[in-house]
Amino acid sequence: MSAVAIRTEGLSKEFVIGSRGYGRDTLGERLGHLATAPLRALRGGRTERAEATTLQALSDLSLTIHEGEVVGIIGGNGAGKSTLLKVLSRITDPTTGWAEITGRVGSLLEVGTGFHPELTGRENIFLNGAVLGMRRTEIRRQFDEIVAFADVERFLDTPVKRYSSGMYVRLAFSVAAHLQTEVLIVDEVLAVGDAAFQRKCLGRMDAVAQEGRTVIFVSHNMAIIQSLCRRGIFLSSGRLVGDGPVEQVAAQYLRSLEQATATDLAERPDRRGWHTVRATALDVSAPAGGLLATGAPARFEVTLSGLLQGTTCSLTILNNLGQPLCRFDSGTTSPLDATVPGVDAEDVPARFTCEVAELPLLPGRYRVDLAVRGTHHLEDEVEAAAMFDVEAGLLSGRPGPPPGSGDVAVAHRWTVPVT
Repeated sequence: MSAVAIRTEGLSKEFVIGSRGYGRDTLGERLGHLATAPLRALRGGRTERAEATTLQALSDLSLTIHEGEVVGIIGGNGAGKSTLLKVLSRITDPTTGWAEITGRVGSLLEVGTGFHPELTGRENIFLNGAVLGMRRTEIRRQFDEIVAFADVERFLDTPVKRYSSGMYVRLAFSVAAHLQTEVLIVDEVLAVGDAAFQRKCLGRMDAVAQEGRTVIFVSHNMAIIQSLCRRGIFLSSGRLVGDGPVEQVAAQYLRSLEQATATDLAERPDRRGWHTVRATALDVSAPAGGLLATGAPARFEVTLSGLLQGTTCSLTILNNLGQPLCRFDSGTTSPLDATVPGVDAEDVPARFTCEVAELPLLPGRYRVDLAVRGTHHLEDEVEAAAMFDVEAGLLSGRPGPPPGSGDVAVAHRWTVPVT
């Protein structure tokens, strides 16, 4: 058995929400609160502090990860995955318990973690390396590989505040992956890059694992998790509910999503967003009745409460491994779209309806992830807001391919020679 790289014991993390409690406010926040107290009093507002609400992000989490393991952290929104990574990266301290990490840690938890926007790409490579505890000679030795992998040679001496999000994440990932840290922690940031860059990242993480370094990886894509990791850790509501071979843990997570759809969407607790606008129902149906089938019409209807001006709705269709297949976004308009008066009342709720003339999905079971956005914010997001099954059918008069041919059917036309 190899040496221990990461060990946690009784790890818990609490956050105080819904209160501007003075105990942890900054001096500026306290002064601002005191300065506006007379105005709130004139308006009849309450000046006393509201009761604090505690969010238990992690609860009594005990783990042991050995050197050279490649571990996938699995779980839905609010499961505690990112909080765990921030504790392991020493970004935040646990409320109770402890975490012990052997060796230097390189982490990429969000786009541009550890970068200074005013510094150039070149300067940030050295800065980030120094923060990770690397000597200047070590950074110089890896410098050319970092730049080549990120493909930012032309912009190396440009301040990173002028980089696109794709350039930002390429350089940030390249620095974290190439510097010689013993532990690499990567949150789900690869979605920012294009498909070619994602393949490069996965190849690099696989190479890091082959070097015997420890990799902790978070993703909602079970296909990527299973291709990269041998061990899976499943978190739910901050608790450890699964730990073992990645295939078994991924299957356990997918079963939990299936079970979650049995709960009324309006009552689902596993959601993110500001929740001024909330999705209360998502119905997937065949407009003419009957079963959904390949090549047949399909309708997705989302019912909302609290409609705001500029509200948009997006639906992402995923296969049974959590791989995204397509996305329908009401914010991306087409001449075929139609609008109706936006009513938000109990008797006439607001509805977003997406119609597909010929469903291009092959027979199987699929899930729908739902996101509702306001003018500037994510208002509501629910994973596995609905599940639906697709039966065999005809697409443009052609039967679908046999099982095992993928998830999507594409309408097409052959021209063949006559013998």
